[in-house]
Amino acid sequence: MTTRTQSQSTASFHRLAAIYVPVTAAAQPVVAWLPAIFARDYGVSLTLVGTLYLAGQLLNCALDPVVGALSDRTQSRFGRRRPWIAGGGVLFVAGSAMLFFPPPDLGAGWLAVALSAYYAGLALLSTPLLAWSGELAPDYHDRTRAASVFTLWQSVALVGALGLAALAQHLRPGDGQLQLTLFGLLVLVAAIPALWLTLSNRDDGLPSLVATPLTPTAALRAVFGNPLLLRVLVSDAAVRAGQGIRTTLLLFYVTFYLGRPEWGAGLFLFQYAFGILSAPIWQRIGVRLGKRNAAILAEVLQALINLGLILTTPDRFWLVLALAFAQGLTQGSGNIMLRSMVADVADKQRAETGEERAGLYYSIFALADKLGGALAAGIALPLIAWFGFDPKSAVNSPQALDGLLLVFAIGPALAHAISAAVIMGFSLDADQHHAIRLRLNSAADPALQPAE
Repeated sequence: MTTRTQSQSTASFHRLAAIYVPVTAAAQPVVAWLPAIFARDYGVSLTLVGTLYLAGQLLNCALDPVVGALSDRTQSRFGRRRPWIAGGGVLFVAGSAMLFFPPPDLGAGWLAVALSAYYAGLALLSTPLLAWSGELAPDYHDRTRAASVFTLWQSVALVGALGLAALAQHLRPGDGQLQLTLFGLLVLVAAIPALWLTLSNRDDGLPSLVATPLTPTAALRAVFGNPLLLRVLVSDAAVRAGQGIRTTLLLFYVTFYLGRPEWGAGLFLFQYAFGILSAPIWQRIGVRLGKRNAAILAEVLQALINLGLILTTPDRFWLVLALAFAQGLTQGSGNIMLRSMVADVADKQRAETGEERAGLYYSIFALADKLGGALAAGIALPLIAWFGFDPKSAVNSPQALDGLLLVFAIGPALAHAISAAVIMGFSLDADQHHAIRLRLNSAADPALQPAE
């Protein structure tokens, strides 16, 4: 690829990833801050908030494979993916506006509509966006570059959201409405230009190949009959579980084990600030080593970093910061490789069968992502409770605090180790993918015809 073509592709990647800024900037507050603010400042019961959140997330999960499969089959003058991203973007903006700028008498109806629009919007735009990124970058290493651009903008958005949380806490401690306003302004101010940048990307990537409809049974066969895809899905679910355990328990670890509650948001911000550097670093590593080897290296390093947390104590805060720095530099490293592998697997499927399944595969990838996050809370919280840890107690026993530390350190380390072991058997490398692309680019190849 020439330098000029690379420059054009990189610009397209950045335009495509623009919508990830408001999406990521909204995601962290929606999960981490909004439930507590709605309960404390607006008087909505935690049971109602939890029920509506669960319903919204279930809607999001149910829509993912439907949207993925339908976007593979969409034919329009605007392309396959653009109409879905546009519709999802509108719903996302509307839902975000309702969530971050609620009325004083916030009730169940408003919250239900807001969360439905928010989660439906995410489903409509996320899977087609990931599939489009794979089509925009047909080259093996280009896909690593594309995924690293997405990760870079995610990190920037996370730092922005966490910075606003820290600012609100500094200006008016405990003022939930100020936090909502700052979060909402960030999301909405970024959303309109970001959506325009993404939708106005003139590069459509690969030529459109319309997928044939799939019955539910055929869709299951297309997923579970593909061993390469299953390795990526299991590996990614393990990565997300490890990251989720760390995120779920970090505030408990900082507040109760280290005894430094003032660092609750600060340690998140410290790590994610260095995370901005991780995307370009791991892009180069991925190009040098190949995706599989880079993913294995990334997951082994993250396992070792998390194991290092066992050595931390309240009087070794320097070690906590050093490990957070290392965590930041490896942040999202495995995710970059795994995300780009999905498009490579879809290419192999298309070369062998003529079936376009990128949207379906990315929708299942998104489900694996969410399953990993759900496993994190479902495993970590009961475990620390079994050790006797109680966040409502002013004083926890040494045994409970040691149990909290062990789960916080060993849980993510084990998850990352599992991810490395699973992806070790991924056999699709750069040379094989190059041969697949040559076959797909051949106009005379019958595999380019839609499957009957």
